[in-house]
Amino acid sequence: MKNPELEELSKEELIDIIEDDEKNRLTHDGLWFQAAERALGMEQTVKLDTEARKDFTIIETKKIMKRLNLPKNIGLEEALNFRMYGTINRLRIERSNDKTPILKMITCRVKAARKKRKLEYFPCKPVGIVEYFYFAYTIDYRIKTIPIAAQPDYLPEEFTVHGNLKLKNRGGV
Repeated sequence: MKNPELEELSKEELIDIIEDDEKNRLTHDGLWFQAAERALGMEQTVKLDTEARKDFTIIETKKIMKRLNLPKNIGLEEALNFRMYGTINRLRIERSNDKTPILKMITCRVKAARKKRKLEYFPCKPVGIVEYFYFAYTIDYRIKTIPIAAQPDYLPEEFTVHGNLKLKNRGGV
């Protein structure tokens, strides 16, 4: 084991560490984003963030699939729960039919933190489109992702915190 001290901890202590680590990574990501935003402006920062998330999402997805022993083309919904911010952002998956899950971000720590600090809203749609496309595509290239709503779009009341994304399966998956 790389960190023998972890073996001595209880399940609850390990969960606390995971949640703290996710919050720390999100804090670092947010501080990086804010520094880039001050230097480059929102539009250029979103472009850079989108490009980085594309590459990161592919790497993250492959690691999740390996850790969960998920075969290719199976396990999209299961894998969503193990994304980097999976324990600190609340997601809900609803179904419009057997093959079309709808991912709803119920709480988004980025949105909440920016609102609390009175910062400009984060137009997450371009990043979300890339991030969730590559996440689904890495698991199964036949899955088509369709954004329903995310900022900067007008958001209906049910989408007030973040946005929703429809994940359509093709090819009988």
